[in-house]
Amino acid sequence: MSRRNNTEYLVSLDVGTSKVAAMIGEVGPAGQVQVVGLGVAPTRGLKKGVVVNIEHTVESIRRAVEAAELMANCRVRAAHVGITGTHIRSLNSVGVVPIRHREITARDVDAVIEAASAMAIPADQQILHVVPQEYVVDGQEGIQDPIGMSGVRLEAKVHMVTGTLSAAQNLYKCVERCGLTVEKLVLQHLASSDAVLSADERDLGVCVVDIGGGTCDIAVYKGGSIRHTAVIPIAGDLVTSDIAVAFRTPAQYAEQIKLRYGCALPELVAHDAPIDVPGVGESPTRHLSRQMLAEVMRPRFEELFRYVRKELHRADVYDLIAGGVVLTGGVAQTPGILELAEEVLEVAVRLGLPHQVEGIEEVTRSPAFATGVGLLLFARQQRPAFGNRRGSSGGSGQWLGKIQGWLKGNF
Repeated sequence: MSRRNNTEYLVSLDVGTSKVAAMIGEVGPAGQVQVVGLGVAPTRGLKKGVVVNIEHTVESIRRAVEAAELMANCRVRAAHVGITGTHIRSLNSVGVVPIRHREITARDVDAVIEAASAMAIPADQQILHVVPQEYVVDGQEGIQDPIGMSGVRLEAKVHMVTGTLSAAQNLYKCVERCGLTVEKLVLQHLASSDAVLSADERDLGVCVVDIGGGTCDIAVYKGGSIRHTAVIPIAGDLVTSDIAVAFRTPAQYAEQIKLRYGCALPELVAHDAPIDVPGVGESPTRHLSRQMLAEVMRPRFEELFRYVRKELHRADVYDLIAGGVVLTGGVAQTPGILELAEEVLEVAVRLGLPHQVEGIEEVTRSPAFATGVGLLLFARQQRPAFGNRRGSSGGSGQWLGKIQGWLKGNF
């Protein structure tokens, strides 16, 4: 028996390097999101977060969506889709406009955000997000919502995120070939942050590190607003590759060994814990220890966290993260990785699990679904009944709507 046709669903699509996760959610009477459908499918169509094979990606998206629809007993037509990759660029910008009638209106806010966004960017790049950090009215800083205030000069500090047009087009194409409409492309860093951070952490200063299969996504918050985003091309797939080379085993078996026996710190595993490692071709299965596996995995994770620390220093935001680091993403489930991150980054590190959602227990207990949950929360925020037009993860709803319309018009 199908669900009522008038039920409004939120749909998220996390198209990652190692998996595609589709989620279907409902909004309850109090505004809470309940996950009613989940579908996960492995994918071989992406590399470092970017589509490299249309057919493989389409097949993975179709399988994930169909599984989610079957669980939720419904049909979906549109989705919020996450985007990441090394093509993502970000920068902070400032815009200034005069206040027309001495009292700030929504039109003034849109105008100042548009002024802040009027920056020269490469021809192959397009704006994905314009996220307001704070507003300044006649020199008064730290204003989050200036509408209704009096003044003569309005200034906006924004965080802009751009991505290559071709990467966005290919992602649109894959989703639309599955019969779905892309409601918005949302940066995965922002979605994951929405799912795992508390308001206190955003205010104090925190760094979210989302480690997936192909990329490591970084988002830094301070004073309740996003301050910096970045993508590092070192993630779980490189760990799998190291295991395959060191143990001379095919990549699919290396991935299974990593997930089942992997540990980031050799001292946390027993010396005599054996692992059966299949050989290549007709080579016989060999028996190796978990400690040997951990000794292969640790250097790559250590390199990753050193790159994270280097990026935080390069962007001059390391001193902003008094709240430490929140580690999320599928790789964050690796035993010992939190301790290793603390050792390298020299700050407090905690595991980021999705919150603000109910329903399927598998979703709420796994950092691997943080991006999907964040996309659902972003979708709820865009609904007029529940969302703030200029929320923390989406920026100016009207301005993003204009950008989205422009992108669709050019696709």
